[in-house]
Amino acid sequence: MTEERRLAWRVLRHWTEIAQFGRLPRRAEIERFMLGEDGANCVLIGVESPIELSYFVSVGVNLAVALCSADTLAGVLLSLTPQVVSSRRGLIIEGVATLRGIGILYRSMLLPLSEDGATIDHLLGAASYRSLRSNEALSTQVHFRRLPIVPPRNAVAKRRPG
Repeated sequence: MTEERRLAWRVLRHWTEIAQFGRLPRRAEIERFMLGEDGANCVLIGVESPIELSYFVSVGVNLAVALCSADTLAGVLLSLTPQVVSSRRGLIIEGVATLRGIGILYRSMLLPLSEDGATIDHLLGAASYRSLRSNEALSTQVHFRRLPIVPPRNAVAKRRPG
């Protein structure tokens, strides 16, 4: 198997490998992304009730500027917490933004995590970006793609060959 070059797809592949068994991944199962090389571009969000009290548990060094500004990639991910929690689906976000005064093209994702396999208590975010090329325009258009809902445990158990 070849190693995936894009951060978002590496994180999604690992999350999907766990979620395919009918439960949301646990925080401990994604720690390698937070501690390894990819951690510089990852964020972990603690989900609270009410949802507005959700907070950053950890922010990778490449996204740390988000703690100072509302219009950064980590800030965008935090603002999308209600959508992911209410829909119980991961979310892929792609668009153009400004980071440290420079136009960037970014791809990010926000994925639900659960210690008990059902209740969403954390979100894993991953974001990668590059500077805009001279022929690319800075726009406000953002693309959202929802990931499939994780099937309930009993639905997966019924489909497994016996």
